[in-house]
Amino acid sequence: MTASNPGGLSGSATGAASARSSQDPGLAGLEHSIARLLGVGTYISIGLLAVGVVLMAGHGIGPLSGGPPFDLTRLGPDLIALRPAGFLWLGLLAVVATPAARVAASLVGYARRGERAMAAIAVLILLVIATSVGLAQALQG
Repeated sequence: MTASNPGGLSGSATGAASARSSQDPGLAGLEHSIARLLGVGTYISIGLLAVGVVLMAGHGIGPLSGGPPFDLTRLGPDLIALRPAGFLWLGLLAVVATPAARVAASLVGYARRGERAMAAIAVLILLVIATSVGLAQALQG
């Protein structure tokens, strides 16, 4: 805890110490970009899910009535036809993609700064995410 930060928690989007980011403007810029990415991704997710819920109510569909399985080929037609499933699935995809986009942005930032170890860790995290998505798709089908 400090006088400028009485709560004792760092306001950093990446979890880096605030003292470190104040010394390095490049790191502060990366943190700001990642924070903006996470905020925009969150707002997009919430917006899409809210539209899906409103459309569900408008179509008389209850929240516990189940729904169609995820099918990427139906996403576009469902959105165009204003079907709730399209907005709900796209909102859920945005929820899942936002943290992955954060890791990808970190990877780019670390690579630009020449931090090879952190870039390698970001690549490994993206590989874990991709593997889990691939396994989920294989188990579903």
